[in-house]
Amino acid sequence: MIVVFGSLNVDVIIGVGQLPKAGETVLGPGYHLAAGGKGANQALAAARAGGNVTMVGAVGADPLADTALADLRTAGVDLARMVRVIEPTGLASICVDAAGENQIVVASGANRMARADQVPDALLGPATILVLQMETPPDENWQLVRRARSKGARILLNVAPAAALPAEIPELVDWLVGNETEAQQIARQFKLSAGDARAAAAAIAAHCATNVIVTLGGAGAEAHLKDGARIAVPALPIKPVDTVGAGDSFVGGLAAALDRGKSLAEALRYASVGGALACLKSGAQPSLPLLSDIESRLPELPA
Repeated sequence: MIVVFGSLNVDVIIGVGQLPKAGETVLGPGYHLAAGGKGANQALAAARAGGNVTMVGAVGADPLADTALADLRTAGVDLARMVRVIEPTGLASICVDAAGENQIVVASGANRMARADQVPDALLGPATILVLQMETPPDENWQLVRRARSKGARILLNVAPAAALPAEIPELVDWLVGNETEAQQIARQFKLSAGDARAAAAAIAAHCATNVIVTLGGAGAEAHLKDGARIAVPALPIKPVDTVGAGDSFVGGLAAALDRGKSLAEALRYASVGGALACLKSGAQPSLPLLSDIESRLPELPA
């Protein structure tokens, strides 16, 4: 079982010729709405990649909540632990340029009301992978991590968006996942000397006694393990349309593969292909691939 504790948003996606600079107004021809939020994206990615997923979080008592939950419900994600609160459903404004790069601002709304006690102990046994991100209240995350560790669950923490971690948290999780910027920010927090993201990941793994996975865009991903080992996986060659869902697709695909009993090396290949395929369509959740899509493209991934 995969339990995702995290955020749910509705994304307002605007295509632009170039991303705005500070103080600049950029016009786009139109916009569309899509479900999003890192928690919901990762839950849906894991479900589409074959996982048995429970989503835990908060939405508002408003019409946007139905949009935020619709794709999860269609994919068979268990929503019994979701709550509706007085705060409005989270909303993200996403600008995407012609090269597929994005700029995102999130209004957290109801996500600030997600609580660790929505996850009962019965869902935190050794058969569970708990997936968390950094878009819900940090104290609720850390309470849940500590309780999940005490119950024997495996824990995957996606440090996105990057924020300060309590000193003991990295050692309590099984996999710490971040992109290049996030890995370097966490390394700086722990005052670790690291030149690039790979070195940052290795330094975090050694200092914090945890397994660190850093995504590297077109260069693939690397896992730096607490025993000093390194696993590198390439990226699937693609021409990206929109990269907004790539990281969440990677995390969800990784969790689903690990939950099916794949080794970390194998799971990273599934995650890498899933992350790449999510760049081929606009929007986060509409772009997330099915397991059959991932498996059909796996042979194209270099060794």
